[in-house]
Amino acid sequence: MKRWRVAVVGGGITGLSTAFYLQQEARNKSIPLDIVLTEASERLGGKIQTERTDGFVMEKGPDSFLERKSSAKQLAMDLGLEDELVRNRTGQAYILHQGKLFSIPEGAVMGIPTRLTPFLRTALFSPAGKLRAARDLVLSRSQAKEDQSVGSFFRRRLGDEVVDQLIEPLLSGIYAGSLDQLSLEATFPQFARLEEEHRSLILGMKRTRPPQSGTKRKQGQFLTLRRGLSRLVEAIEQTLPKESVITGNPLTRIIPEGSRYLLVLASNRVVQADAVVMALPFDQMEPILPASLPPRPHPVPATSVATVIMGFDADSLPHSPDGTGFVVPRREPTWITACTWTHKKWPHTVPEGKAMVRCYVGRQGQEELLDESDDALLEKVRTDLKKIQGIDTPPLFYRVTRWKQAMPQYTVGHVQWREQVEQTCRNTIPGVFPCGASFGGIGIPDCIDQGKQAVRDVLAYLNLKQRTS
Repeated sequence: MKRWRVAVVGGGITGLSTAFYLQQEARNKSIPLDIVLTEASERLGGKIQTERTDGFVMEKGPDSFLERKSSAKQLAMDLGLEDELVRNRTGQAYILHQGKLFSIPEGAVMGIPTRLTPFLRTALFSPAGKLRAARDLVLSRSQAKEDQSVGSFFRRRLGDEVVDQLIEPLLSGIYAGSLDQLSLEATFPQFARLEEEHRSLILGMKRTRPPQSGTKRKQGQFLTLRRGLSRLVEAIEQTLPKESVITGNPLTRIIPEGSRYLLVLASNRVVQADAVVMALPFDQMEPILPASLPPRPHPVPATSVATVIMGFDADSLPHSPDGTGFVVPRREPTWITACTWTHKKWPHTVPEGKAMVRCYVGRQGQEELLDESDDALLEKVRTDLKKIQGIDTPPLFYRVTRWKQAMPQYTVGHVQWREQVEQTCRNTIPGVFPCGASFGGIGIPDCIDQGKQAVRDVLAYLNLKQRTS
């Protein structure tokens, strides 16, 4: 049987999970297959970046993943890291409104109210705003079948006030983009299904929520690893043969050669491959591929964001509300877009007697912020925290991490565009499989799912080549 070689381009979590599961499948099914993983930077992990210093566990990128999206938890288990999984502490989350912190109304699920009394009592919305949201109970279903923006969908159902002051900061924080540009089909298709099946979002959410026990303490929905998410990266790297991983050597072009491909790296090293998984951002992938790909619909540049992590002595901070943090609506005059009280949400990340706060800065339209110095960004964050929480204590340390053009924007029509890209690759460069955050979801489980799908696609392609050769 022919021995195959598969190249995986990109050492983020999509590429790493592709390489890991491809190696597993080859071993389990006795497929003669070699893997080469190439990464442009000197380190693997992409946006996953953990720093461990003096007992602090600092996540400079994502800090956790949703348990209900099972692939990330399963990857940890497959890597033998099950005992390192940690669940977040639950607690009240807050919204900044007119400079003050307000509790997110109890029963609000992704911003959709499912309990009447907390929604009526909250000071987040005016009486008119509450009445407008209640129209969802009697509004008919939309007859539109084409894709629409997340903002237009929720504004039609619940009104501008609830969208701008609750739903927008909760949902757009995931993508650091504008709800009025994001594709509903690509980001939150479950809400469209909810309307289709139940007509009312409020009634549909009430009917589909799992029953809540009055005595059982609410469990956190997020998981991480005790020593940080970089443990996933480290564990996968340990499973790969050292000679199969190439770092610090960007891919410059791909040349078709018969039924194979030649991958030319910046060092002029050439890698031959029978199949190629391109786990790169689209803008980096497009100029390398030997094919013309469809342009993105309504192209919006990927958004740039920064995280500012600060460590404190716990007793130096003023009393803060019992909770996990707050999010900030776009209309509030702050630099911060969200803040996590990390020592409360993830107590294992700080030493005894210490506290850690992680703030997010930057959203679509504020990219110039990231050109400012670390000290300037810190000062902006401290100014906001002083106004919001009265925190005036200088931090023991801080870390600023910039993620430039790191948050892809799935604008209206994204799903159809992704299908066109995949079809173009099948027709013009068979054996090349694009995947990653530019295409099918930016969360860690979404990227792992794409890696697993790439494995299935590669093995099906190689099997077809074997039968037809």
